[in-house]
Amino acid sequence: MARAAVPGRLSWRVARLAAVRDETTTARTLLLDVPDWPGHLPGQHVDVRLTAADGYQAQRSYSVANAADGDRVELTVQRVPDGEVSGYLAGPYAVGDPVEIRGPVGGWFVWRPDTTDPVLLIAGGSGIVPLMAMIRARRVARSRVPFRLIYSVRTPADVYYADELRRRARDDAGLDVSYVYTRQAPEGWPGQVGRIGVSRVNTDGWPAMLEPACYVCGPTGFVETVADILIALGHDPRRVRTERFGPTGG
Repeated sequence: MARAAVPGRLSWRVARLAAVRDETTTARTLLLDVPDWPGHLPGQHVDVRLTAADGYQAQRSYSVANAADGDRVELTVQRVPDGEVSGYLAGPYAVGDPVEIRGPVGGWFVWRPDTTDPVLLIAGGSGIVPLMAMIRARRVARSRVPFRLIYSVRTPADVYYADELRRRARDDAGLDVSYVYTRQAPEGWPGQVGRIGVSRVNTDGWPAMLEPACYVCGPTGFVETVADILIALGHDPRRVRTERFGPTGG
């Protein structure tokens, strides 16, 4: 049984890379072994710190991708052009190499498996990462809470966890997955190509009358647009939780 997660556990720990898995041509998942990891809640993130031989340090925050699993932490990192941290983690970082992490951090943008409200997840690009942790935690907890995921990506090649999402949409009762393609759709795609709008959120999401817990994660502009749509559709702003990211040094 996983240890209880403690939000804001802010001591640095040395993690080592146990395995890697490519998600797209620019992103990969890192499976880290973190001795004495206190556990985490789906939706939390960690700080990652790199230290150069001359003492220079750089750190970035990354959402945790997996459900609590002993001393294992998974991060999915997208390589950013000229990124100091992502360029290393999604590049030469090799199995057995160390890295410092601190966390887990955050207590607002989390899903707790003992809740019973329906859940609406809306992701833009790499914003799927913390939402995937929620989907995985639901499975581990054998929760019957109904989940709906709307995942917006540029092209099919940009989908993270593509095989797993396909499998879970097929096998996990109560989980519905739909996609929005903004640049190019798969061959034979019946829907339109373009940015997410009111009609898609209204059709593929939950009605406001059901009072779902809504989690929106992605680039700042995407998150602001989706949050406005949800509120315009009658969702209680207090039930719309957002996590956003913008351009950084990577």
